Amino acid sequence: MAELNLILLGPPGAGKGTQAERITEDFNLPYIATGNILRAAVAEGTPLGVKAKTFMDAGALVPDDVIIGVILERIASGDARDGFLLDGFPRTVPQAEALATEFEGLGRSLTAVLLIDVSDDEVVRRLSGRRVSAKTGRVYHIEFDPPKNEGVCDVDGSRLIQRDDDKPETIKKRLAVYHEQTEPLVAFYSELGILRRFDGARPPAEVHDHIRAQIATLRLEDRI
Repeated sequence: MAELNLILLGPPGAGKGTQAERITEDFNLPYIATGNILRAAVAEGTPLGVKAKTFMDAGALVPDDVIIGVILERIASGDARDGFLLDGFPRTVPQAEALATEFEGLGRSLTAVLLIDVSDDEVVRRLSGRRVSAKTGRVYHIEFDPPKNEGVCDVDGSRLIQRDDDKPETIKKRLAVYHEQTEPLVAFYSELGILRRFDGARPPAEVHDHIRAQIATLRLEDRI
């Protein structure tokens, strides 16, 4: 397989960040998180970064063509020549279609779209259970990683708070946006035959093993 071009897809709280770290280590791929590369382009003052900054400063959404331009700049760099892991874009079917057109113009294509599938109830359980130290920002989870004393940071004794983003009503709004705008990508990439679905409710190590095995199978099939 000459290239390993991957997109990571899934709802908030699915564990994409954890899996992205492991996938990039396993296959020596650059991790292209759209938020990160946009901020980097702005900080570096690239032409596209300057253009993006005008929208960001105004509190407006950065247009698709600018985001795609930043992504294309990133994958043109040397370390992405043999592949990449893209996270955070596309978020809608029109974005996916535009991205595919640009990739085709470069003679590149997606190898697979990795969907980490998690139910809404599980997402709310995971995210709403997070608590943060008001002083240091240290993160706990009332179920998975609780403090020794309820509501108190183990390190400095500061009060633990629940961020607004982690409140159930906010999480449900984020999920509603995901289902409306991003979930249609599942059908879109399924029709292209490149979607690979993984059960995100399983332990992270198990999810990782399944993803790694699936990518290894794709590489093997390409050699046959």
